[in-house]
Amino acid sequence: MEIGVISVRYARALLKSATEQGIEKRVYGEMQAMVQSYLKVPQLRFTIDNPMLAKDQKKTLLATACGSEIAPLTRRFIDLVVDKGRESNMQFMAASYITLYRKQNNITRGRLITAVPVTADIERKMRQKVEGKTNGTVEFQTETNPEIIGGYILEYDTYRLDASIQNQLRSILTQLK
Repeated sequence: MEIGVISVRYARALLKSATEQGIEKRVYGEMQAMVQSYLKVPQLRFTIDNPMLAKDQKKTLLATACGSEIAPLTRRFIDLVVDKGRESNMQFMAASYITLYRKQNNITRGRLITAVPVTADIERKMRQKVEGKTNGTVEFQTETNPEIIGGYILEYDTYRLDASIQNQLRSILTQLK
């Protein structure tokens, strides 16, 4: 079976169980922490994939990757995955859970890139603008990139609004050629 199919099946089952118990948001946070652990510590994947590492140690590592105090459901899920020998797919299962949770709760990811840090008020207004367009909740991320000189770049879903000075200068340069 292909990794994507396996990951989505496990993630869907975890989401269903979490929803039944009313802890889907908590599990969502734990799965986000796990994905971040895989991104920040590349050796985690190699360690989990190591056949010489005992199953109990793999379970402990994966539970630690989820955060300090994890839900009993998450602990049982990790135990099941490791016992079934699917621990190499855990990163994809966590990512699939995040995607399914966002879809179920109409959550959109948004990103605002500016040349200088924005105030909380501007970030709130941009978030409200995106939430109005998507009719849902937005997980907003702000970044600072001095290379855009001024203005902003707003991204969400498949939408990208580039109102940066850098983009305007590029456009003028193209017209002059």
